[in-house]
Amino acid sequence: MKMKITVQALTLAAGFSLAAQVYLACFRRGFWRLRERLRPPAPPGSDASIAVVIPARDEAPLIGQTVRSLRGQKFRGSLRIVVADDQSTDGTAEAAHAAGTDQVISVTVRPPEWKGKLWAVASGIRAAAGAPDFFLLTDADIEYASTNAIEALVAKAERGFDLVSVMVRLRTESPAEKFLIPAFVFFFFKLYPPASVSSKGRTAAAAGGCMLIRREMLERIGGIESIRAALIDDCALAKRVKSAGGRVWLGTSPLAIRSVREYGHARDIRSMISRSAFAQLRHSTPLLLGTIVGMLVIYVAPVPALFLGGRLTRLLGAASWLLGAAIFLPTVREYRVSRGIALCLPAIALFYLAATAESAFRYWTGRGGKWKGRVQDPLSAAR
Repeated sequence: MKMKITVQALTLAAGFSLAAQVYLACFRRGFWRLRERLRPPAPPGSDASIAVVIPARDEAPLIGQTVRSLRGQKFRGSLRIVVADDQSTDGTAEAAHAAGTDQVISVTVRPPEWKGKLWAVASGIRAAAGAPDFFLLTDADIEYASTNAIEALVAKAERGFDLVSVMVRLRTESPAEKFLIPAFVFFFFKLYPPASVSSKGRTAAAAGGCMLIRREMLERIGGIESIRAALIDDCALAKRVKSAGGRVWLGTSPLAIRSVREYGHARDIRSMISRSAFAQLRHSTPLLLGTIVGMLVIYVAPVPALFLGGRLTRLLGAASWLLGAAIFLPTVREYRVSRGIALCLPAIALFYLAATAESAFRYWTGRGGKWKGRVQDPLSAAR
């Protein structure tokens, strides 16, 4: 009797899993196709003015590469680079100066109601001279290796968008990065389909490593201060822009806009996910439990169904597993890693679930959002 109940439960789970995969493949705005692409611009180019703001805390090994890549851009307009040195202790300011930045400011002590990165960004924006057409908010580990990358961002914005954001190409050199990083992009776009982001609907998202925003729109929404307490600041900014009637574009790019930050081990990637995963779930225990159950059923259940069930159960499990791999495959190809990784999505999903559970545990124990010595998502802030 117990075996029969187990098989029935597996059959039901496999059937639900297949239905969910069909929905993702056909009715989730084609997020997995990666069709929203930032492409090389057509001549002659733009005369817009841009202030680049780079928040940096203990980024001496990386900041020089970022600044030099921006300095090497072929851009007709004006480009001013401001590095906001957020109380670094490793020579970040000196490295930025040596690479050719226009200005380095020392960020003052953060007010308690602000997140550290956002206080640094706001400080950099205040220090930027004049009234630029756009602000480029970019991280200290982002290299703009294509010399027309900035031109492409501006060209996209000038097609009617107030916020243009690119999911930069993340590093995939270590075994852990090759196995786990493509899924980060896949799951992000599953939550926020780029086609929905660029439409007039409510879906709003951005990728914080590279965001170009119109100065007028930033002023309209009340500046960075309007999202000063947001841990997931990129999506919060996109939401504010959309709520103010602005247009947002999110996508990938064949241009070499890439992160050079190393995640050499699985624990590094786990830590990166756990910094904000529970905040993404709005610190909700019911949402956490729902996420765990949903991910287990959609991605993991097909594996035991394939090996332990009857003929129908095995058929449903195989169909769901293969369809899940098929819609994951374009992201795997985008990152030029082994295509066999697409079949490993059940195991990868388990890893992401463990990191999400760890995120909740860190939050409950007062260590939420820890980054470079700062606890950015403390439980006390929610009380």
